[in-house]
Amino acid sequence: MSRVQLALNVADLDASVAFYSKLFGTEPAKRRPGYANFAVIEPPLKLVLIEGEPGQETRLDHLGVEVATTDDVIAATTRLKDAGLATFEENDTSCCCALQDKVWVHGPGREPWEVYVVKADAENLGKAPALTGDACCAGQGAEATAAGCACGA
Repeated sequence: MSRVQLALNVADLDASVAFYSKLFGTEPAKRRPGYANFAVIEPPLKLVLIEGEPGQETRLDHLGVEVATTDDVIAATTRLKDAGLATFEENDTSCCCALQDKVWVHGPGREPWEVYVVKADAENLGKAPALTGDACCAGQGAEATAAGCACGA
């Protein structure tokens, strides 16, 4: 199993959940205060909605690829490093209402991408210790800067 993830910061979470429920014909797979995600079967998509500031336009938070196992994350990390990309790894991090292992890279336009596995459910949005921002993945600090991280999962 793998699918593309699109994470958006939205001003009105309830209105966004209602819209995307209609657009994809499915209800959220997970709903927490300030957070919702959809596990869309067709097209295969993990849509993440993170509540932002009232009145702000919806904006991209980050992109990702959800994979089935930690071994898949490790394989992606090796492949990305071998391709010469700067990576930033996070293991056993609480992010986006889940315990995850992940690796981050940035595209040429500074768009943040993660390859991640969900290992367990969590009750809160969570923030990775080395990272700050609207959600859990907006990179900050020397390690994250060197890796090109600056995103939100």
